[in-house]
Amino acid sequence: MSEAFHRDFSERSGNARVRSLRARRKHRKSTNRLSIPAPGWFPVAGAAIGFALILMLVSVAGKPVDARVSADQEEWLAAELPLAVEVGTAPRRTVLKPGDNSQAALQRLGFDPMTVQRIIKAAGKVYPLARVRAGHTFERMDHARNIDVYYHVDATTRLRLWRRADSQTWQASLSQRRITRRQHVASATIEGSLLAAAARAGLDDRTAMNLVDIFSWDIDFARDIRKGDRFRVLYEEQFDENGKSIGSVILAAEFVNQGRHYKAVRYEQQNGRTHYFTPDGKSMRKAYLKAPVKFSRISSRFQARRKHPVLGYTRAHRGVDYAAPSGTPIHAIGDGRIVFAGWKGGYGRFLLIRHTNSSHSTAYAHMRAFARGIKKGKRVHQGRIIGYVGMTGLATGPHLHFEFRLRGRAVNPLTIKRSPARPVARVEMARFRQQTAPLLSHLDNMPADPAWG
Repeated sequence: MSEAFHRDFSERSGNARVRSLRARRKHRKSTNRLSIPAPGWFPVAGAAIGFALILMLVSVAGKPVDARVSADQEEWLAAELPLAVEVGTAPRRTVLKPGDNSQAALQRLGFDPMTVQRIIKAAGKVYPLARVRAGHTFERMDHARNIDVYYHVDATTRLRLWRRADSQTWQASLSQRRITRRQHVASATIEGSLLAAAARAGLDDRTAMNLVDIFSWDIDFARDIRKGDRFRVLYEEQFDENGKSIGSVILAAEFVNQGRHYKAVRYEQQNGRTHYFTPDGKSMRKAYLKAPVKFSRISSRFQARRKHPVLGYTRAHRGVDYAAPSGTPIHAIGDGRIVFAGWKGGYGRFLLIRHTNSSHSTAYAHMRAFARGIKKGKRVHQGRIIGYVGMTGLATGPHLHFEFRLRGRAVNPLTIKRSPARPVARVEMARFRQQTAPLLSHLDNMPADPAWG
């Protein structure tokens, strides 16, 4: 009985386990199966859920948005940038000063001496950097792939020097700058100084100085300017590719000084040289400038007898003294060759130029310093800066002592006759009139730009 009981119990237990296992499998299948609502109320539930989502979006849109949460959007925008775009550092610039050179300028841009020598050597193949001039600009731009250095040769030409980031070899090329031009007419009457009048008319100092240069053979701006003098200028302003003003050129100008009228127009001759001429073709250029220093005042004139301010006794003063701030540029009044450059007793730092007409020479005394490259035997051209005003030697203040000598004998510089340069050649007078007539008409007839201030 015991054996039969055990067999029966085992069978019943096994059957129970089987039923339990089947029940658990049925339950798992029912829970894994998606519960789909009856078709009758499914659309209503969907509409309710959609309406709830719309209300949630409207409520979020009405809240202020913190700008600091835009990082994900910024990353997405950055990923859309073209691969060709390079992000570089801000450009560095340096402007050449009087007596400056390319080596010093390049070092100011952060290049070591060895790199500077490599740059200068590379530039020599297309444009020697020994020709750099004061007032012109060097510019450095560092990119991810290369380093660029630009030197603005003039208003239309630019020197580019560059090397790749993975190379030490510099290359050089010249290119023409894209220039935009705009013409203006400005006029003013002088009440105090010429520069103040020019500023009221809208002219910058550079254009005002160009105006002085044009008429400096006929007007001594140190002693001839009077209240009531007036001028009118037609000039062309030039802009680079970025819209930055890079210079101006005077096309025509008129200056009325103490009732005397002077008019000049710019003309490029057939040989490529550009000068200023009167409307009838005579050159504005003369053999000598009227003064070696601009915008200074005459502190002492040529006199047979004058009490010396330092020595105290009376003797002849065989020149003209131009009082000016120390460091003011001094210009050669004519072409010639330097026959003396050095220290000369009471004259201090002294320069003597023998001019193309070998019987004429000019002397410049009390100079603070000579300009770069000025030495005995050097040829100089009219208008070149040869030195700077100082008070070396026997002097009580900064000034230039200037002498004009005829066959070695000092004469009054303010009374010398100055022969004009060559006029426009007869064979190109028709071309001259054709080119200059519109400029002169524009100067005379166009109303001046409004002056500010």
